Amino acid sequence: MINRNDKRPIYDQLVEILRNKIENEMEPNDRMLSERKICDEYGVSRTTVRLAMADLEHMGYIYKRHGKGTFVAALNQNSQNLMDSYSFTDHMKAQGKNPSTKVLSFEIVESTKYFAEKLGINPGEKIIKIMRLRLADNIPMMLERTYLPMREFAGLTQEKVIQKPLYEIFREDYGEIIKVADEEFSAGIVSDKEAELLEVPIDSACLKLLRTTYNDNNIVIEFTLSVARSDKFVYKIRHLR
Repeated sequence: MINRNDKRPIYDQLVEILRNKIENEMEPNDRMLSERKICDEYGVSRTTVRLAMADLEHMGYIYKRHGKGTFVAALNQNSQNLMDSYSFTDHMKAQGKNPSTKVLSFEIVESTKYFAEKLGINPGEKIIKIMRLRLADNIPMMLERTYLPMREFAGLTQEKVIQKPLYEIFREDYGEIIKVADEEFSAGIVSDKEAELLEVPIDSACLKLLRTTYNDNNIVIEFTLSVARSDKFVYKIRHLR
């Protein structure tokens, strides 16, 4: 239940409660409780519920169907790693396209339990939250929400992120060498906001990516949630015997 004495924001607590409910009590494609029922059951405002539901959607726990409601996503705990490493900039250049990035937001916030687990830090520690729209030849291709541990990237600013690619900042400004990146891929449906930013119809199919990046000391330095257009973005895999 919601603990009013907890220093964490109420919506962060609600995210954790609903995430546990989804993982332990619900099945894929189950309909989520309505906003009103969640408000009544946990004694929170509708604004708080909407913030929590938005986070759950970004994490891949739920999906929305326009005009039909919100449902539990299929949580694949055994996702296959399809690529050893990935750089949007390099990938687009390899296809002869001109990559560019729009930084939509840059915030320093306290980590929730979910993101603390993903980054290997303590809940409540400061993290940097960056939302970027990745384009190729000025066409929106991918929406990325990146989370970085503040203790590894003190002094990072939005201006720096605008000026050059994030991985160049890692290497040149902080001496971080990427050792390995784990990626999980799944199919999904874009949210209304994602559809607007990616310039696709509501309820369009998309490719969802979760990326965890480690440095040469095996420390997590990045966790990114991405939504890629399925009509523009393709991964090609070759299997050898």
